[in-house]
Formats: sequence, structure tokens, C-alpha cells
Amino acid sequence: MVEDIRKLGNSSVLFIDGHLATSNLTPGRQVYGERLVVLEKGEFRLWNPRRSKLASAVLNGLDNFPFKDNSKVLYLGASTGTTPSHISDISKGGLIYCVEFSPRMMRKLVDLAQARPNMIPLLEDATKPRNYLHLVEKVDVIYSDVAQPNQTELFMNNMRLFLKEHGVGFLMLKARSIDVARDPAEIFREEESRLKTAGFRVLEKIDLEPYEKDHVALVCELSF
Repeated sequence: MVEDIRKLGNSSVLFIDGHLATSNLTPGRQVYGERLVVLEKGEFRLWNPRRSKLASAVLNGLDNFPFKDNSKVLYLGASTGTTPSHISDISKGGLIYCVEFSPRMMRKLVDLAQARPNMIPLLEDATKPRNYLHLVEKVDVIYSDVAQPNQTELFMNNMRLFLKEHGVGFLMLKARSIDVARDPAEIFREEESRLKTAGFRVLEKIDLEPYEKDHVALVCELSF
């Protein structure tokens, strides 16, 4: 059974037999061993919510889904490109600037980007956004998935520098990366309060259980 996800407003995303899937930009190629499904509409890649926090947020009821065919996205903490590759499927006519600090991860990301021209890998440190200010234009979406204690701060700094007016940011907040000894719920409240105090509007807060433990997705706007 195939079902369009109409609330997402993007024909590149479907439910196929209960599984989230994106239209494959590179037919015949897998990225992380995901299953490929061929339909009349083309080939689709099943999108694993245990490998992608964005997929888990969608399955847990995400309402704000700003990724369009021509979206420009700054992705912080791209790793080997699992979630960026699905955004690449969705925003086929856009650009995904993929910031990753690890040279080992970057080698795999570069290999992936060779087959996906809308992905631009950048070996940079997301805590120092001015270092790549000359490489990245203003974007529609900023997506941050960085396991560091200062993850909220680096997200805010990148939002201020790179987000277009009316753009949206996704902060995949990892409580255990901030303080392994504290109550995650307390950390989430504190980090959300920091965002609001700094002039950000939190549009949505999605718990990523059962796919990710002690994680929430915060969808934010910047008050210009």
C-alpha cells in the first residue's frame, strides 16, 4: 500500500507499506543498506527512523516540514550522509551544505556527494561558522545534529549567520551529550529556555522516543 504524506507537502516523500520513503535521486544506488522499492512513480528508498532523527520526528507527528524541491539547507554534523542523502532526495533542485568535522566521516561523505551533485561536503567545525562564511549562502533550513555540550550555542550562532528571513531551524538536542548525570527533561527545559531568551521562537518540540533515547527535536524560527 502506498500513501502520499500530504501534510509534508512534498511528492518525494511517501509511506510504502507503513514505511517512510523518499524518491531516490540516484536510482539503483543505496546509501546505508536501505531497501529500494520500485513503483510507477519511480524508485524509492525506505527511510529508517532508527538511522535518521528527521525520519523519527516525522513519524512522531512533526508538523513543520519546510523541505521543498528547491530548498537550500545547511546541515551541521552530516557524518557519513544518511539523513543528508534523504534531504538530497527531497530537495532535488536545491543544495545541501554538509558540515562535518571528522576527516574519516568526510571521506565517505565526499564519495556520496560525487553521485549527488546537490550535496556539498565541507570539512569544517560547526562551532566556528565564520570559517565557512565565504562558502555557504543564506539558506532556507538549518539542521543541526551535533553531539557536543555546546550544541544549542553552535546552532544559534549558525542560525544568526546563515538563515534566511522566514527560514526554519531544526535542533536535534541530545541530553546525554550535555550532561550524562542530569535528568534529560530538565536539560530540555533549560535549553529551550535558552533559545527563547536569545530571541528564538520554538515552533515545535518532538520527543524522538522510541527511536532515539533522551533526544528531542526542536523546530525554531529566528526573530529578525
